[in-house]
Amino acid sequence: MEKAQKIHLGFDFSTQRLKIVAIDDNLDIIYEESVHFDTEIPEFKTKDGVHVHTDGLTVTAPTAMWIKALDILLEKAKLAGLPFSKVVALSGAGQQHGSVYWKWGASDTLNKLDSTLTLHQQLKECISVTDSPIWMDSSTTTQCKNLEQRLGGAEQCAQITGSRAYERFTGNQIAKISESQPTAYTNTERISLVSSFGASLFIGDYAPIDHSDGSGMNLLDIHTKHWHQPALDACGVGLKQKLGEPVPSSTVIGSVSDYFVDRFGFSPECRVIAFTGDNPASLAGMRADKGSVLISMGTSDVIFVWLDRPRPALTGHVWVNPVDDDAYMALLCYKNGSLAREKIRDTVADGSWETFNTLLTSTPPTNNNNTAIYWFMREITPPASGVCRVNTAGEKVDAFSPGVEVRALVEGQILAKRVHIEALGYTIDESSTVLVAGGATTNTTIVQTVSDIFNTSVYKLHTTDVAALGSAYRAKHGLLQLEGAIPFSHVVKMAAKPTLAAEPSANSMSYDVMLEKYRKLEGEFVSLQ
Repeated sequence: MEKAQKIHLGFDFSTQRLKIVAIDDNLDIIYEESVHFDTEIPEFKTKDGVHVHTDGLTVTAPTAMWIKALDILLEKAKLAGLPFSKVVALSGAGQQHGSVYWKWGASDTLNKLDSTLTLHQQLKECISVTDSPIWMDSSTTTQCKNLEQRLGGAEQCAQITGSRAYERFTGNQIAKISESQPTAYTNTERISLVSSFGASLFIGDYAPIDHSDGSGMNLLDIHTKHWHQPALDACGVGLKQKLGEPVPSSTVIGSVSDYFVDRFGFSPECRVIAFTGDNPASLAGMRADKGSVLISMGTSDVIFVWLDRPRPALTGHVWVNPVDDDAYMALLCYKNGSLAREKIRDTVADGSWETFNTLLTSTPPTNNNNTAIYWFMREITPPASGVCRVNTAGEKVDAFSPGVEVRALVEGQILAKRVHIEALGYTIDESSTVLVAGGATTNTTIVQTVSDIFNTSVYKLHTTDVAALGSAYRAKHGLLQLEGAIPFSHVVKMAAKPTLAAEPSANSMSYDVMLEKYRKLEGEFVSLQ
């Protein structure tokens, strides 16, 4: 680390942990660390980083937990010898759609932070809604219906904001807060996304929301890149003032505040580039280009592709591209990602990933034509919930053997991804390239299953923390933008190339039958809800 002349930092305020990645000027990773919320900050009593409320629909996270996590993470980096004085730029990501509510006057506290005290000590009382709504929340159906009605229907809502109204999207969460906690809403001076909240901590002031993460709110007109006033009016009084003006994702929004200079030894010249959502940051971290299909398998599973022009639909999302403000990205998100895999692990594999993997590899590809749907939480794509297992004979059953259960979960999740991306009009053939990232992709059998089901080559990055890595790339890109427009692809061309992780095996053609079986199963299951 000491040899690096210039360092760029990327942070990721994800669901279960806060992460940091440091890269040198050659884009090589020189430091990685994280803080796991459940185990390292147990006083907040989260499970998987969240609180699931008694209604089973409301899901929140303590805002103060994220602040304390940053205190701990930076102390870890300092003890490890990360030379903060060489950091020339930083950026970050936040779990999308989550919102933070700053009390009136909080900016004064941010501006005058005392470097002898922790951030948590000084900022924990600056939050008007102490439990932040997050992306796993599905309690705002009423607000979604109201928003779509006010905008002229679901399709019109999608055409303007890039998505139909979704329960987890920030505008609908804000509407619920304004209705159910009117005093707290009135006492709120600024509403941040988790991403712009993180940026605010670093610059010592309210940071703007960027175009890409702002696209996941049902509030931004993705064509004009300005807030859509009718949507704002539907979600809260005076909302435009509480949100501030959105900015391009590569904007340099300031320098680190004196607090970080004095406490950690940052250079006062260290620039802060607008933070964005974890999914847009993952697009940057995976160095997306046109024609690639990107699959991130983390707490949630996500598929995204690069778009030159927006093509909003009732399924999926279209957002402003985080590395090219004139381009777009399409995204499909699955709430039952690693959380579903962990639940099956705990149920049939005694909580052991090693046992889970043994069960997976001991069961043949295509699972003897057994398949299933596991939506333990209300899913996003499609919006439904429940578990449905279908055996070899096409009969619905209540349980599988452990090995069949594990493979049915893994194959069902991947079959769904191909079915849904093809439904959006994207053609998957042998010329397609799939790039994978995320914690689940450390499992070689899962990666091989992706290759077989998509019937194409699969490439993998050298780190699972692609959102944090993408944020570090974006930090360098944003800094260089001060010298003149430069394409993001030019900035990352020196980065380590993805490695070939899997090629389609002899089993790939056998999945054609499974695709049709899954497509029929999902259609029937959703129609009954």
